[in-house]
Amino acid sequence: MKIEGFTPYPKDEAREYEENRWWLGLTLGDMLQRAADFYPNKEALVEGETRMDYGALRKQVNQFALGLVRHGVKKGDRVLVQLPNWYEFVIAYFAIHAMGGVVVLLNSRNTEFEIDHLCRVTDAEAWIVPERYRKIDYLPIVEGVRKTNPLMKHVILVRRKKGSGAGYPSFQDVLIKGTLGPNDLEELRRYRPDPCDVAQVLPSGGTTGLSKAAPRTHNDYISNVEGHARAWELNSQDVCLIPTPVGHNLALLAGITSTVFTFGKIVLLDSTLPEDFCKTIEKEKVTCATFVPALVGRLVSFERLKEYNLRSLVKIYAGGANSPPDLVRATYEKIGCHYVNTFGMVEGPCSMTRLNDPLDVIFNTVGRPCCPYEEFRVVDADGKKLPLHAEGELAAKGPGIFTGYLKSEEENKKIFTRDGFLKTGDLAVINESGYIKITGRIKDIIIRGGENISARDVEDLIASYTGAEYVAVVGMPDPLLGEKVCAYVKMAEGYQGHFEEIIQHLKGKGASVLLLPERIEFVDEIPLTKAGKPDKKVLRADIQEKLKKEGII
Repeated sequence: MKIEGFTPYPKDEAREYEENRWWLGLTLGDMLQRAADFYPNKEALVEGETRMDYGALRKQVNQFALGLVRHGVKKGDRVLVQLPNWYEFVIAYFAIHAMGGVVVLLNSRNTEFEIDHLCRVTDAEAWIVPERYRKIDYLPIVEGVRKTNPLMKHVILVRRKKGSGAGYPSFQDVLIKGTLGPNDLEELRRYRPDPCDVAQVLPSGGTTGLSKAAPRTHNDYISNVEGHARAWELNSQDVCLIPTPVGHNLALLAGITSTVFTFGKIVLLDSTLPEDFCKTIEKEKVTCATFVPALVGRLVSFERLKEYNLRSLVKIYAGGANSPPDLVRATYEKIGCHYVNTFGMVEGPCSMTRLNDPLDVIFNTVGRPCCPYEEFRVVDADGKKLPLHAEGELAAKGPGIFTGYLKSEEENKKIFTRDGFLKTGDLAVINESGYIKITGRIKDIIIRGGENISARDVEDLIASYTGAEYVAVVGMPDPLLGEKVCAYVKMAEGYQGHFEEIIQHLKGKGASVLLLPERIEFVDEIPLTKAGKPDKKVLRADIQEKLKKEGII
């Protein structure tokens, strides 16, 4: 089914991917059905007190899928899914795929302005959202978005309180009660999408402006899923803890879909407290977990870590931001599990270290491409391939790479090379073994008096300072030099940071004068983008405002 603004794969590339079985010809809905076929009585999903085996999960997925149809949602409709780490997310996600809909993934923190934008870009017609989550009352947001988006016809409230909800149906209202008969299941089969159809639209994790909409087909996304599952060696005995937001591709790809692909067990956790991590790992005998480095930092810094039995934990997947070597080392020393250092984008390029890689590789690279059928290269400003060990922009092409943003013709002309490689916007070096080292962002450069300084280099150095949990470095305006280096540092619980100590520490590391920050802001939290990365736009605005108040600029 065609979606306005979607760029299909070139026919010759699609044929190559299909003939070589790099595209498996499955849909995301098929994955859940297959898991239930093979392991109907195996526990599949845990969230709080809710537990389901694959048979029960499939039953509810089918009931909700047919319920969506009965409530007027049609095959091909774009459905906003804006839920926290609740079990209803998993049901809704696979149900939408089962009835041929298209998931538009939202984060629970998306604002009315952002949701309105994505509604317009995707022409969304349905929305699955909590009535309330923590301090957020979604009903005013729903009403505001619907006023400017007449196509938005169906709103389904999750965990709606009885007698509330402004007349919108609840999740349980839509879920068909009782056992579905043969005719119901046959009807559902008729809604199965083609694997080449768009399965979902993922907001890009940009740090400037409104998110772009990245459409992913069943075929190309499952190529990512299979690559991830194989690369970090998931299997049917794995119990995967997912504390990272399900509204983020990291949790969806590395956690939910990869675990279902390999018939494992999903454990959703709606908390980022290290004590809750430990309790859940111990209780559920978790074998693997999806984290961002900041959450790993909380875990290894947790003062009561030794009180819990974490021996079941075999591997941690960490992505979304840079993993400092000291954090990786602390994971091995304090927890005794593998650290999988990763790189990924909603647009498809992804790489990771492997469980048998030496520590030096895990410290200094983001591993090799997850999919062996994709080509990664480094290119110059003209898109020409550079030799090994040369620094340039990382670019990728293959069966798991998307074809362009929705309704963004001009942007799409900029992001691909002439021979079809997607430019990631990341500076990188690739060695003869195919390992990728991210050296910075194309635009994440501080220009001080004509000298280019990589923010990433300064972040890595400060991260080695004892107690530094999270570091983000930006350029701050300077009347003489143009920019100077400013670091925002969040210290771990129980630690205090001191400017002079950090400077001496960096000098002891052999840092050049250019890499010494001229200002350090110690903060309780570092603001993050929806992609879980430091929101440097916010930090630049913050330091600019401070400098204005101080009369420096």
